[in-house]
Amino acid sequence: MDQAKGGDPSLDGVACSQCHLIKHVDRTKHPPEPKYEVGGKTLYGPYKDFVQNLAHQSMESSLFQKSDLCLNCHQSVPSAANLGKSNDLLGNWDQSRAVKSGKECQTCHMPQQVGESANGEKKRTIANHSFPGRLGKLRQEAAKLAVQTKVDGDKTTVTVKVQSLVPHNLPATHPAWASVVLNLEIKGKNLKTVFSDKRVYGRTYQDAQGQPTIFDFEAVKVAEDTVLKPEEAREETFTFPTPKDTKTFDVEVGLNYAPLTGPASFLQRVEAESSQGSQDPVFQPIEIVKRTENVPVGK
Repeated sequence: MDQAKGGDPSLDGVACSQCHLIKHVDRTKHPPEPKYEVGGKTLYGPYKDFVQNLAHQSMESSLFQKSDLCLNCHQSVPSAANLGKSNDLLGNWDQSRAVKSGKECQTCHMPQQVGESANGEKKRTIANHSFPGRLGKLRQEAAKLAVQTKVDGDKTTVTVKVQSLVPHNLPATHPAWASVVLNLEIKGKNLKTVFSDKRVYGRTYQDAQGQPTIFDFEAVKVAEDTVLKPEEAREETFTFPTPKDTKTFDVEVGLNYAPLTGPASFLQRVEAESSQGSQDPVFQPIEIVKRTENVPVGK
């Protein structure tokens, strides 16, 4: 209960109370401010056919089927409110094609499934609480790549069009330590890598001492912002020497969620808090989309 009122979830995730005690979200404030029902035993949710239990009372709320519920955490980190709209984590999501077609955050990130909403409860149709995004098949729908390669004598240019397909910034929450990376790798004779480069989509901050920091709650300003905006198409150009002593070369382009980054103490704490330790997926690159083509040198 205290954690819910404080708005500061622990590293190991968001507890039930963070969401299910919310009675209303005030969108006139930035970040949007949740109004919690505290002091009683009522938890709110989207279902009329909730199951009676001895742990708490239940009440249906239409808020739980709307994106408004998600905004108090995902539009801006409450502890970084001093950064204002410069740290808007979602972008102009409400102007996206997805929203205009009637989709809410829950449509993609809490799809319906059959399961238990509490341990031991009878299985029924409920909202998925694994929140697919970085993990799960949903990420494969996040973006697409178009690659063009032009060989001009000793110089080759690869142009990559990155098309975001999501109705919010990519990446969204915590873009400083959870960035998205576009990797280019050129493989020449015997598949040896002869050139590589990358573009990082994320956000960097400065603290009060003017030093870079990944922690938005320590920041006083946004130093650089390269996140992909909602449904944005961005073109990236890479130029490199044409591979020698080969008739063809491979162009490999991949868009990935990057492994978690930050100070050693931060990474160690995440590892210690995770039930999977160093094998937690946050420490691994997660592929979104990849394109590979073989290019003749005489092209």
